[in-house]
Amino acid sequence: MATVKIGFAPTRRSIFSAPDAIKYGNLTRDKLKELGVEFVDITDINPEGLLYDENDRQKVAEKFKKEGVDGLFFPHCNFGTEYVVARLARELNVPVLLWGPRDERPDENGIRLRDSQCGLFATGKVLRRFQVPFTYLTNCRLDDPEFARGIQNFLAVCNVVKVFRHTRILQIAPRPFDFWSTMCNEGELLEKFNIQLSPIPMPELADAINAAKEEKTEVEKVLAYVRENMCVAIKDEELENVAALKVAMKNLAEKYGCNAVAIQCWNALQDVIGIMPCAANSLLNEEGIPVVCETDIHGAITAVMVEAAGMDEARSFFADWTVRHPDNENGELLQHCGPWPISCAKEKPTIGYPLAFDHPGAVEAEAKHGEMTLARFDGDNGEYSMLLGNAKGVDGPYTKGTYVWVEVENLKRLEDKLVCGPYIHHCVGIHKNVVPVLYEACKYIGVAPDLYDPIEEQVKAYIRGE
Repeated sequence: MATVKIGFAPTRRSIFSAPDAIKYGNLTRDKLKELGVEFVDITDINPEGLLYDENDRQKVAEKFKKEGVDGLFFPHCNFGTEYVVARLARELNVPVLLWGPRDERPDENGIRLRDSQCGLFATGKVLRRFQVPFTYLTNCRLDDPEFARGIQNFLAVCNVVKVFRHTRILQIAPRPFDFWSTMCNEGELLEKFNIQLSPIPMPELADAINAAKEEKTEVEKVLAYVRENMCVAIKDEELENVAALKVAMKNLAEKYGCNAVAIQCWNALQDVIGIMPCAANSLLNEEGIPVVCETDIHGAITAVMVEAAGMDEARSFFADWTVRHPDNENGELLQHCGPWPISCAKEKPTIGYPLAFDHPGAVEAEAKHGEMTLARFDGDNGEYSMLLGNAKGVDGPYTKGTYVWVEVENLKRLEDKLVCGPYIHHCVGIHKNVVPVLYEACKYIGVAPDLYDPIEEQVKAYIRGE
């Protein structure tokens, strides 16, 4: 599971009760510990452990930077000091969570100790003035279920933003000539998002494969894993090439500091090493390093975002939208030659031959059904967005490769988005509902969320704790 560290900066304002603010700051600390949240505290900055002073803010900023926090959490333990919160948030440039404990009834003399909700209204406005995006968790009690859900949701958002901003993709060879749809703007991805590519030519991959075979140890480990977890319907020497390719790609990803891979996959690769890369892709995907086909850089970006949204608890699968279901008007076939990770399969996968090629090394297995998220980061003409929504696996005819038939709410509406763009025939799926996380993360990375079903109000309601 991914590790996310947040900066914890509970805030107060002087005209409200300081003792009550200290009390709620400590109660919130205890709740975060109970939930297993890793956080950097400010109890060493001042005796109260609260943020309300500009001099303290500078010390807090230095500490949070040094600790490398991935997000900021500002509990408004009474009204709060909105300008100090906004200054800190703008300087750190990480996701921000606003929340305040629900206020008690006034006492017998009509005195209110905190007015936390009122302070949240003020801070939200000032953050907008500072042009700082933020996430809002509804004004609730610490033991309300929406608090725990909101915290976990925010941690996942922080993880997506962290991974997105530090993505480097190993690009193995240029895109296949015929795949004009997978072209991307490398300079623009770097300028807009700090997403970097590490392109290598096919001969460098071939050299890495030969080196892996000579070293043998890691290749033998892969061979043992495959024989235990997959059905093998190819020759031993072909299987060795699959294992060596997997080891080579992992070594190259580590060499260039990459967290995802986009591989040309056909046709030059088959001429060089004599196999399809699908099974090797599947094995590396299973280890949490997404590998996508046809040098689809935007597909690789989608994969790292989707897995980060799931806090690395489930593997994603890279798929083609292919054909409509023969019997279900809202059904569609998601399929590819075989790069899907083993954990996605509902049956023991087989390494064999693909549908459209003569070389060995593809994987065959139907994926598990159940609820899933489908997503696609893409762009053209300088604008970027993320298509996302839900689907469920359904029964359908057998087909070759790794596949699953899915049903969506309205396939015609989705089909129109795929044709009219900026999306293509590739998507990434995961067996989790991470739509709210991806939707919320988009506000921090400058990408427009694009829901293919009209569920925006439901998604917003989930995020704020309804």
